[in-house]
Amino acid sequence: MNDLTGIRSGTAGGTLTIIIANITGTDLLKTSVLAAIGAIVSYSVSYLLKRLTRKRVPPEK
Repeated sequence: MNDLTGIRSGTAGGTLTIIIANITGTDLLKTSVLAAIGAIVSYSVSYLLKRLTRKRVPPEK
């Protein structure tokens, strides 16, 4: 392993350790709620746009 790989590994490991140490339960809950709201809004907008742009098919005789 050369020096550059060791530096990158150490930097990545230290960054991940600090991030994991600073994440609290409140942050996880807030992120989960925001993700759920985002998914609901995304689905709703997609569904609405699909309904609005659907071509009308005339009834067959």
